[in-house]
Amino acid sequence: MKPELANVKALVFDVFGTVVDWRASVIAEGVAWGEAKDLNIDWSEFADRWRLGYKPAMDKVRKGQIPWTRLDDIHRMILEDLLKEFKIEGLTEEEKVSWTHVWRRLKPWSDSVEGLTRLKKKYVIAPLSNGNIALMTELSKFGGLPWDAILGAELVQHYKPDREVYVSAYHYLDLKPEEVMMCAAHVSDLHAARRAGLRTAFIFRPREYGNGPVAVPDSARPGDFDLVSESITDLAQQMEA
Repeated sequence: MKPELANVKALVFDVFGTVVDWRASVIAEGVAWGEAKDLNIDWSEFADRWRLGYKPAMDKVRKGQIPWTRLDDIHRMILEDLLKEFKIEGLTEEEKVSWTHVWRRLKPWSDSVEGLTRLKKKYVIAPLSNGNIALMTELSKFGGLPWDAILGAELVQHYKPDREVYVSAYHYLDLKPEEVMMCAAHVSDLHAARRAGLRTAFIFRPREYGNGPVAVPDSARPGDFDLVSESITDLAQQMEA
């Protein structure tokens, strides 16, 4: 391990795309739901459109255009628009809530639980996500994610990449900025964390967007961040966990 990382005591993680495979999970539930409801929908497009609505809605919160809104509620707002767009009618409130909560039922990448379990033996591990506490709690329970704590946007009522979210990580863990490492598959997340004084680790997730329209997977070269890894198990190896 690099000498400058010897004092790292906690690793905090982006979750959507880094720890869990949001796209394949939403598509799989959509296909099953569509078969049960006899809906002829392109669920890949549906999942991508849902995700594409995510950042503009959060930006409205970040810019003060709308008041603080939990991510579960943002997901519901976007869903209501999608139901109209895809002409899905006649859903009960219970069905709408269940479908909104598909984001609480995302499957981890195959290396996530093993890698996190290894890291937990040596470090404090926690999500630092834009997901609200209830969402993260249910997601952790569903996927067997072994967090020590749940941190993130709702605690400070700011969304990443606002500085307040990254500062909250070391504040709530009672650590120095350089004792906390932000781990993510998204370069912008890591750049914002570094500006707040955190250490940074990039995790490559080439299949996150499935060649869809949402984005092109980020990549990084050795030296771009404190660590560059191919998986969370690779990260655990590099962190000697």
